Amino acid sequence: MSIEQILAIIIFAAMFIAIMWGKIHRYIPALIGAALTAILILTLVDDGAHNLWQVLRLPDFVDGHWWFGKHTAEAATEGPEIGGVNWQTMIFIGGMMVMVEGMGAAGFFRWICLLVARLVKYRVIPILITFMFLSGFLSMFIDSITVMLFLATVTIELARLLKFDPVPVIIAEIFASNTGGSATMSGDPPNIIIGTHFNYTFMDFLLNTGLIAWIGLTVAVVLFYLMFRKALRQSASNGQTDETKHYPEPKEAISNRRLFTASTAIFIIVIILLVTHAQTGLSVGLIGCIAAALTLLAAVTVGGQPRHIIKGLDWRTLLFFLGLFVCVGGLEVTGVLQELADLIGKTSGANLAIALTFILWLSAFASALIDNIPFAATMCPVIASLSATQGFDNKPLAWSLALGTDIGGNGTPIGASANVVGTAIAEKEGYRIGWGRYCKFALPAMIIVVGLCNIYLILRYA
Repeated sequence: MSIEQILAIIIFAAMFIAIMWGKIHRYIPALIGAALTAILILTLVDDGAHNLWQVLRLPDFVDGHWWFGKHTAEAATEGPEIGGVNWQTMIFIGGMMVMVEGMGAAGFFRWICLLVARLVKYRVIPILITFMFLSGFLSMFIDSITVMLFLATVTIELARLLKFDPVPVIIAEIFASNTGGSATMSGDPPNIIIGTHFNYTFMDFLLNTGLIAWIGLTVAVVLFYLMFRKALRQSASNGQTDETKHYPEPKEAISNRRLFTASTAIFIIVIILLVTHAQTGLSVGLIGCIAAALTLLAAVTVGGQPRHIIKGLDWRTLLFFLGLFVCVGGLEVTGVLQELADLIGKTSGANLAIALTFILWLSAFASALIDNIPFAATMCPVIASLSATQGFDNKPLAWSLALGTDIGGNGTPIGASANVVGTAIAEKEGYRIGWGRYCKFALPAMIIVVGLCNIYLILRYA
């Protein structure tokens, strides 16, 4: 290996270790890694200035086709844009953050949770089942972090009212959010990275990962029902109606009815734009901008708080993505990812079934131990290189990566951001979820669902 390849690996590995260490926010090691990668490219890589400019991809912003008309179903056959900062991912996630903040301020998420709880008459076992399906459904369109933020909070509120242990339900909701998120392009950050890298559409994901995601989610519901039904049924309030108790009404969650109506309408519009963006030609980045603009407009016109919504934008996460993409670009420019692709190709023996299985399980177990976002960003150019050298269609490999990173992230409390958020909310409210208790239930379920995905991928694509 060349000196620049060795240094690129060291920088990337150090960034990963710092992220896993968790003592500082992950955007700090990502930005430090990006700065060191930029210096490496400028000083050691041939034509360094040109390569760094390609990694930064700043000209994308003035390319009209990048915003509109390029990201159609036909464009997906042209192959991925190799390397560098994936601005589509960053802009889309930023815009969705603004929209979700506006929906939260209007009480949308708490309203839908309480509505579902009331429909099942505040019974614990039906709450477990319906909240799992609700978590999976919402995570198809909204970041699973946001889904868990509100679901876990409402679950704890109901647990105190009905006197049941919320930990089993929160673990099940986490699993459902990651599994449901694998069904669509907008469901989880790894899918957004994969989709924008390869120019795939919302419907591409839905038609390829959607079916197995919901089969896996249904199996997971059955598994968690069997695991938790006895413990939850021991609750004195389970299945009983106490007329003296005040059960929260869904309408109590709505803080501003006009803003609530506007936020709901915006959410529906954005979903329609995502589903049809292959036909309209709108890029996901532009859809993110539309979501943010409509949310801020609604806040200004119907009595919201636009400043509060803007403050809710998680700039640190966006900076993390920026640093991460630069570091991955360094691995690509120096040829490290090409060598990794060649290694996977030799290991699989040019057999698509073996390659799918290898990528799926590698992604699943890696994502159970490390953040699945940087892993997905690293593997996208590897898949592109593997497809080019071995003659594989990159779509089945991309679906394997998406399912592995999303569902595999369920394996441990740190495997995905939704896990960290859900367990942190529970601990803050006095319900600690240790590694032992979490892994006892989530890890076997993850292995079973990933195994189902393996069978599905081989039967459909190999």
